[in-house]
Amino acid sequence: MLILSSEQVARMRLISQGLIDPLPTAAEAARWLTCTQGQDYPGSTVSLALRSSSRSTAAVREAYDAGTIVRSWPMRGTLFAVAAEDLNWILDLTAGQTLKASERRRRELGLDSGVLERAETVALRALAGPGLTRSRLLAQFAQEGLPVDEGRGYHLIFFLALRGVLCFGPTEGREQRIVLATEWIGSARASGVAPGRLPGRERDREDGVRELLLRYLRSHGPATVEDFCWWSKIGKTPARAALADLQPDLLSADVDGREHWMVPDLPDRHAERARTTAAPILLPGFDEIVLGYQDRSAVLTRDEEALVVPGRNGVFKGTVLHRGHAVGTWKRPTRRGQPVEVTAFGELPGPVARAVPRLSAALPV
Repeated sequence: MLILSSEQVARMRLISQGLIDPLPTAAEAARWLTCTQGQDYPGSTVSLALRSSSRSTAAVREAYDAGTIVRSWPMRGTLFAVAAEDLNWILDLTAGQTLKASERRRRELGLDSGVLERAETVALRALAGPGLTRSRLLAQFAQEGLPVDEGRGYHLIFFLALRGVLCFGPTEGREQRIVLATEWIGSARASGVAPGRLPGRERDREDGVRELLLRYLRSHGPATVEDFCWWSKIGKTPARAALADLQPDLLSADVDGREHWMVPDLPDRHAERARTTAAPILLPGFDEIVLGYQDRSAVLTRDEEALVVPGRNGVFKGTVLHRGHAVGTWKRPTRRGQPVEVTAFGELPGPVARAVPRLSAALPV
């Protein structure tokens, strides 16, 4: 078993996540990460751009417009960007648990089975073809007598997304249109799948958990089983069974007494790219480097995390990394052409201070 330091873990993750050697396209970056934090649409667009060779947010939006990437709630009741062909099998693994966990809130809001069935009927009619923006879909719901106040509209959309009826697809200005998933996702057009059922590879549950765990360790490693369970909300028992099956094809490492897992060639790739992983990087808020793990200590101490999420309000600031660890937060300047505004956690390392103007100019927009 390898013995790794926390810094080595942080720097290896930059490689695993495609930040050192980007993927050819935005769609391939989304497919590689499997699920990319997407509740902040602009930030998640930058995250995918940073992991694709064009480093272009326009290319990410083009992937949404082409139907190769969609946004939905495949895990944790949180919006993620996901490769279109992966949405169905991930929902098969996770949607039931999320629907059950949110059932009580739907009852509190008076969203009974009759309301949910009417919402699905309205959505199937209203979203056929080009789809609608969120505000226009909510207006359509209201026009049909469905309740949308006090979060009810959100829960109707959320429920229908978990059921595989709809997802966020093509862009319209600064927004995305909500579309029928079975119409929008390319393979549905050829397969003739009935509305309400997404196309995709049929998997039994054990096979699906193995696939999801392998993808997670490949794109997020070194990571622990606990990290995966937190990220996916898959239970520890099926996760450990999947790990036992995958173990011959994985490499383990001890990090401060905790077992981490990764693909076997990662240490060699890190040795080849060690100098690059030390370079400063600007990441948007909600990036997978921070939010992809239960244990964030490789990139943030507890005190630093409190500065990234002030007041623990769920809103993550962009981070400045050096040697894989966060050294401050940043925000875009108020005046065009100026470098980003960095708030250091302590004294900003010299290499970071010197790199900020260059990194600012290179940020995907």
